[in-house]
Amino acid sequence: MPLRFLLRRQSLELTVRTTVTRDSQVIYEFGPYRFDGAKRLLLRDGEVVPLTPKCFEILLVLLENSGQIVGKEDLMKRVWPDSFVEDGNLTFNISVLRKALGKKANEHRFIVTVPGRGYQFVAAVSEVYLNGTEKMADETSSYGAAFELAELNGSEGESGLAAGLRLVEQHANPNPSSGEVARRSPGIWRRKFVIGTAAVLVLAVIGAGAYLRFASSTATPIRKVAVVPLINGSGDPEMEYLSDGISESLINNLSQLPGVKVIARASSFKYKGKEIDPQELAKLLGVEGLVLGSVTQRGDSLFISIELMDARDETQIWGSHYSRRTSDLMAVQSEISSEIARTLRLKLTVPEQQQLAKRETVNPEAYELVLRGRFHREKRGTENLLTAVEDFKRAIAVDPGYATAYAELCVIYTLLSSRGILDPKQYLPQAEAAARRALGLDENLAEAHFALANLEIAIWDWTAAAGHFERALELNPGLARARFRHAVYLSIMRQHDEAVAEIERARELNPLSLRFNANVGLVLFLARRYDEGISVLQNTLAMDNSAGETQAFLGQTYAAKGMYVEAIAAYQEAIKLGDDLGLSTEIHLGAAYAMAGQPEKARVILKRLQTSKEYVSPGLLPILYAVLDEREEAFASLERAYAEHDPQLQYLGLYPGFDPIRSDPRFQDLLRRVGLPQ
Repeated sequence: MPLRFLLRRQSLELTVRTTVTRDSQVIYEFGPYRFDGAKRLLLRDGEVVPLTPKCFEILLVLLENSGQIVGKEDLMKRVWPDSFVEDGNLTFNISVLRKALGKKANEHRFIVTVPGRGYQFVAAVSEVYLNGTEKMADETSSYGAAFELAELNGSEGESGLAAGLRLVEQHANPNPSSGEVARRSPGIWRRKFVIGTAAVLVLAVIGAGAYLRFASSTATPIRKVAVVPLINGSGDPEMEYLSDGISESLINNLSQLPGVKVIARASSFKYKGKEIDPQELAKLLGVEGLVLGSVTQRGDSLFISIELMDARDETQIWGSHYSRRTSDLMAVQSEISSEIARTLRLKLTVPEQQQLAKRETVNPEAYELVLRGRFHREKRGTENLLTAVEDFKRAIAVDPGYATAYAELCVIYTLLSSRGILDPKQYLPQAEAAARRALGLDENLAEAHFALANLEIAIWDWTAAAGHFERALELNPGLARARFRHAVYLSIMRQHDEAVAEIERARELNPLSLRFNANVGLVLFLARRYDEGISVLQNTLAMDNSAGETQAFLGQTYAAKGMYVEAIAAYQEAIKLGDDLGLSTEIHLGAAYAMAGQPEKARVILKRLQTSKEYVSPGLLPILYAVLDEREEAFASLERAYAEHDPQLQYLGLYPGFDPIRSDPRFQDLLRRVGLPQ
């Protein structure tokens, strides 16, 4: 860029837009720092500390209110008086300011966060009042005039910068006398100091520009991205589904992009609502880029503020604000995804561009219901899953042509049926009808192919499942839950090495998800790699020991290894926590009691299950019969499971619990009829 244009741009950035008030006549001193509001300078032991304009304004407000808590909303109104911005902007600038103040890891010497309220400047501050009331607006306006003059009057014998600085000096002191240097007032001295600072800033900007131009041509491109949960700007917890839903939709859209990996929802949402340094978050997620922003709904209006940050140096490489009607929500999500793709300079084929820009013609109410359904689906507990079912059904009722709603309904029906929470005889046919309706409406919907593949595992249609998994991952290689279930399918087919590789790919897309990490342990358990499985599951519990599903998988692995005391303890903890696995954990607990030499406890559990009004899987109950040496009852239950098409029979060839009856010819015949490898 020619120097004259760079000077003009920087002159605008250096202009002080407001007349100095009493506050800007005060110099604040704290620790080794000296903050001069009039000169817009922060010094550390006499050295200039560079601050962005927003960081400067934030620090000024905090110093003005030293020792007091400044609410986030008040702080944002002061710093961004004429703009609609999200909390994430404030959090980011606070983080940058702390670093500028020499913050070490976990050290908040000057600025502390008061959870739920705002920020507080806690260091001792002394105030030094200046004599005189010169208005710095006059001085700073001289920058702009001089820079313009430098552009116009720079000559061959004098660089534009030198001419500019000379003219700044002339503007500041137009009629010097021979002895004036020794007699200058503090105001004149300040002018000289500011002039010198201006020179440093301009040179720094020129150098930074050259560096950025060089860096942009050599820096490693961003190829791994995480969408940080968008902030619910409305402050209404009932609207949380909207910000979460838009975040998940952006993840789904971006995961279709070739050449970039997008971290899945569960990991991106791990630190939702927590204040964390962007670089630290990126390191935890293993990404270079972060998508951040906020969503606010006011009546029928929707305000979305969003940015793409290069987390390696915490620079914004793209950002935009959108003001739309709620009915335009899907369209604006496509716009955002396309802008991010362009910013990342991804080379998309024409079909890929069309797929990214594709917008379903959906009733806005139906779309919001799907967002609600996904919101409930991600919460723990059977009740939330059943609530999600109702959300998806209502979305279909509002818009019978909404393919995604049918796909989501199929997935959740399959999940609840496989866990024995819903009767598979009734709900698996409904799940299949929903999946086929979704594909009929949109043959290129990756989620629909995944939904059908997942269902086909449950109904033992192995060949069809392979085809639909392949198509789902072809359409969206970053669909993490498709990779997870594909890994389970490979395990069932006894392709264990391939299964472990696939579940690791799924975990790479969702590194912090408890469910995905636990299922790495499950796949290792199915491969009978018990020691590895125990290690993974214990590490998962170290991340969060409140997940009952992880405890249940650990119990199964302990039992398979013959560690029955540990297995019993893990099963009991899973039941206590609520593992969302129906009554299957009780069946495994009873089997562990029997193997540990406590058959009486096992029979108490068996009797309770036999008389339970809840659905008890006839495909899993034989595990308890077999270990109690009730072989005929075991096979009678297996035949009933076959007649009812119980999804649990998908694991018939793998569960160690079936080992006591595995050599029986009837068992081998059942494997053949289900279509599983012998």
